[in-house]
Amino acid sequence: MIGETISHYKILEKLGEGGMGDVYKAEDTKLKRTVALKFLKPYALGSDEQKTRFVREAQAAAALDHPNICTVHEIDEVEDPATAARRTFIAMAYIEGRSLSEMIKSAELNLDDVLDISVQVSKGLQEAHEKGIIHRDVKSANIMVTEKGQAKIMDFGLAKLSGGTKITKTGRTMGTVAYMSPEQARGGEIDHRSDIWSLGVVLYEM
Repeated sequence: MIGETISHYKILEKLGEGGMGDVYKAEDTKLKRTVALKFLKPYALGSDEQKTRFVREAQAAAALDHPNICTVHEIDEVEDPATAARRTFIAMAYIEGRSLSEMIKSAELNLDDVLDISVQVSKGLQEAHEKGIIHRDVKSANIMVTEKGQAKIMDFGLAKLSGGTKITKTGRTMGTVAYMSPEQARGGEIDHRSDIWSLGVVLYEM
């Protein structure tokens, strides 16, 4: 996809991939800004009903406006030239920095860094929870830290509205096992407390 123009985004390079989709760095040709595009894998959404629910929930997450949450610009879908299938993508702010996971592995965090990042992430989660939005995949790999030390929670476009139905097929649990609360690992109903559990794992990891 590198070099192609998808909607009004020119794909520049691939940033990474995960269980839910592939992430690319792109140029927004309309607004002349750099963005990150996350293309969801077909199985991530499943049925049309699940896709509709996902779009509704992601729209709510996109309304979050907080310095410690990565901004979601839009959600759209395009035809995959290879398969002719429709692929949903999320356009979000491109964050210059490193993931908290990388920083932990390099053992460069001191106690002041840990406290500062913890407070910032907590404030971001509080903002989301007050608006009824659960992240449900809080982990160090989903937290970016800019060169100026600002922490940003990523992937709120994949969040779940509090009280909503899970966006997963029956029996599939979303999230990353090592960070999951017991109720999430069992595939049960979760609320904001599950995010707090996951944040606790991140604090321990730091």
